[in-house]
Amino acid sequence: MRNWNDYKEYVKKTDKKSGKELEEIEEQAKIVSILINQRNALGLSQRDLAEICGIPQSSIARIESFKTTPNLSTLIKLLKPLGLKITIS
Repeated sequence: MRNWNDYKEYVKKTDKKSGKELEEIEEQAKIVSILINQRNALGLSQRDLAEICGIPQSSIARIESFKTTPNLSTLIKLLKPLGLKITIS
């Protein structure tokens, strides 16, 4: 294996359960990355976003560092002030 993508493909082919877990982690990482990038683009700190959303700053820090996964209502609270929305396809 030469790189991370090669490894991911290997795992997906050889271990279906781990492959699915890896795909879920990648999807979560995409969402969190978009949240962080948009928050930064708007010039908001975690504390600023927390005040706007009415949730603790520590919760945002845990979400952004992948220490916790937000429930749907928390995710929606975070998305709205960032001008983002969930699209299901």
